[in-house]
Amino acid sequence: MSTLSVPPFLTSPRQDAIDLYKAVKGFGCDSAAVVNILAHRDATQRALIQQEYKTMYSEELTSRLSSELSGNLKKAMLLWILDPAGRDATVLRQAFTGDAVDLRAATEVICSRTSSQIQTIKQIYHMRFGVQLEHDIHYHTSGDHQKLLLAYVGTLRHEGPEVDQQMVSKLAKDLYKAGEKRLGTDENTFIRIFSGCSWAHLAAVASFYDRTYGNKLEKAVKSETSGYFELALLMILRCAENPGKYFAKVLRKAMKGLGTNDTTLIRVVVTRCEIDMQYIKAEYHKKYKKPLRDAIHSETSGHYRTFLLALVGSSP
Repeated sequence: MSTLSVPPFLTSPRQDAIDLYKAVKGFGCDSAAVVNILAHRDATQRALIQQEYKTMYSEELTSRLSSELSGNLKKAMLLWILDPAGRDATVLRQAFTGDAVDLRAATEVICSRTSSQIQTIKQIYHMRFGVQLEHDIHYHTSGDHQKLLLAYVGTLRHEGPEVDQQMVSKLAKDLYKAGEKRLGTDENTFIRIFSGCSWAHLAAVASFYDRTYGNKLEKAVKSETSGYFELALLMILRCAENPGKYFAKVLRKAMKGLGTNDTTLIRVVVTRCEIDMQYIKAEYHKKYKKPLRDAIHSETSGHYRTFLLALVGSSP
């Protein structure tokens, strides 16, 4: 569910392009005007605005915004104006090739997307960066973490709500035998099931596992695996069970304590606001007894704060 507040009337991409040009031309940039326009346009509208801007002014809007904006507002805005798949592809490329490789961010984007989303991301990734996503995964990761990510991006999973109870009990038993029941861990079984199951199936497997073996599947993963492999398995499992709850926790961690992890805050707010931000806000309020808006307001400032709050939408 999107939290984006768009005008109740049909906006003109041409007029938006003109207004954006006025905001960025000359000395200085009217950041408030840029935020006021782009924070209230959906993906289709943003694409049309960029087309109009290039036609009228013979330059890419992204290039102009990159030169006129700065800091966290620039980072957030340059992600926001991309289409969802292009945005995810960009986050992944930055995670793999930035100043410091961010395997947590790369793992999150891959493990929290549906099979069809990943197929589109792979196409955009290759088209924009001239390299296969699998190549970068292979180059920057290792061991069971690498095997899981490659299996996850290479497997076409069912995305419907249907669940085969016989299959659920078999997969739960397979996971129990591969982990808690034996000495050592059969990592390949975990990789096969976590990369091959639909989210509905995996959530049902976790529920069956909890009821049958007296221990949560999440706890079994934590005790049987470690490092980025454990992280990836937990991300897949948590997103299968309740993605809103998972991302609420990620946001809390990004803003908790001294300082704010703005890279994480930007990534989650910008990539989820048109997907499930309403659910994330509800889970955040439920778990932390505080509206997500209030947390973001206290951790950010200026036009950057205004922009993120516009994407998050009204309380709760």
